[in-house]
Amino acid sequence: MTLDRVLVAVGPTDDDRVEPLAETTTDIAGAVGASVTLAHVFTEGEYETARDRLGGEPGDEVTADSVARRHATIRALGDALDDAGVDYEVAGRVGEHGESIVALADEVDADLAVVGGRQRSPTGKAVFGSTAQTVLLSAPCPVTFVRSDH
Repeated sequence: MTLDRVLVAVGPTDDDRVEPLAETTTDIAGAVGASVTLAHVFTEGEYETARDRLGGEPGDEVTADSVARRHATIRALGDALDDAGVDYEVAGRVGEHGESIVALADEVDADLAVVGGRQRSPTGKAVFGSTAQTVLLSAPCPVTFVRSDH
């Protein structure tokens, strides 16, 4: 299997996982010269809030991609990838987190997806669902899970 494209999915609670996500991504993508897509998926509410917070000038085009580019976690990951010499692009999407990440992995023809998460009880997964679990079970490519130590 060749590794040309790595999708790194970042969510609203991944600010505490920037360092391990960056290290994992640079270790994998940097070693083989793969390109990276940094992806941030917003629910409708998250997107509206972020878009309103960012403001802008009348007539500015405000897309999910442009909002994602300005997200602090994406910027921090981008800085780490720049420092490591890893090429990347940013993609933003609005929708259900897990399903949108899976669709984006397919869209960018990802050879590997990287997702972060935290340990949850079986009951917590059953009641609240799990973005990482959806991606792990449905992605069109292998998935690397980066666990939070918190």
